Amino acid sequence: MPIENIPEIYLEESKEPKDIFVYDFKMTNDVVKSKVNLSMNMFSFLQVGKKQVHFADTSIAVNKEQSLLLKKGNWLWTELLDMEAIYYCKLFFFSEKKLRDFLKKYTNNSKPYQEEIPYFVIENDAYIASFISSLSSTTFTNQSFSDALLVLKFEEIMLYLLNKYGSKFEYYLHSLISKEVSPFKKIVESNVHSNLKLEEIAFLCNMSLSTFKRHFTTEYHTAPGKWLKDKRLQKAKELLEGGDLKASDIYLDIGYNNLSNFSVAFKNKFGISPTDISN
Repeated sequence: MPIENIPEIYLEESKEPKDIFVYDFKMTNDVVKSKVNLSMNMFSFLQVGKKQVHFADTSIAVNKEQSLLLKKGNWLWTELLDMEAIYYCKLFFFSEKKLRDFLKKYTNNSKPYQEEIPYFVIENDAYIASFISSLSSTTFTNQSFSDALLVLKFEEIMLYLLNKYGSKFEYYLHSLISKEVSPFKKIVESNVHSNLKLEEIAFLCNMSLSTFKRHFTTEYHTAPGKWLKDKRLQKAKELLEGGDLKASDIYLDIGYNNLSNFSVAFKNKFGISPTDISN
């Protein structure tokens, strides 16, 4: 049995998956236990038919009265037609990046213990039915504001489900975040607020500076110098706002060799000098 890479098989060959997108899925043949490599988290809003998903140690079945939020991973699923010989669902995919952005924006970003269940069953209601009817892949394709609209739709359903299910749903969303951190990212992020230079962090990663920069850009999608500078200046601002420290107390720890360079960089980023905060 071949493995279906979803959502990749729903995309045109020339296109890469977006962080959020909708796909209208229809079929006229039963599919029993197809192997699926799901590379993005996904809402499955079933409209017609039945769906069963098999996980490592459990399975779940839903009909059109329920919807599923599925964690990315390798699953088996069965899709069965209704009496009219059709199966139809709307699939709403979102990346881990968008999930992190949402949690940071709307929750306290705590990470409570939660058993890692790969699915969340949603009981459909009038609001969810209205939301589903507003989703269509044709609506959100090649329009001027399609991406912005999709972000709003994503936040809409997430906020509604947080309101509907409370902490149970919030904990589930946190469980979707990947727990594994690469050794490279551990070294980088443990030295964010140190005064180490890029060359020194690259050495700790057992990489040349050029290799480090390439690897960093792949992991973080931005240049390492700018990323570290922004993080360290933000930390400096927080320290100064605490009221106990002055710029002269912290500039070395933030990675600057002299107070003047630190003050210029700080003002360029925040529009005010460090002394305007600490005085």
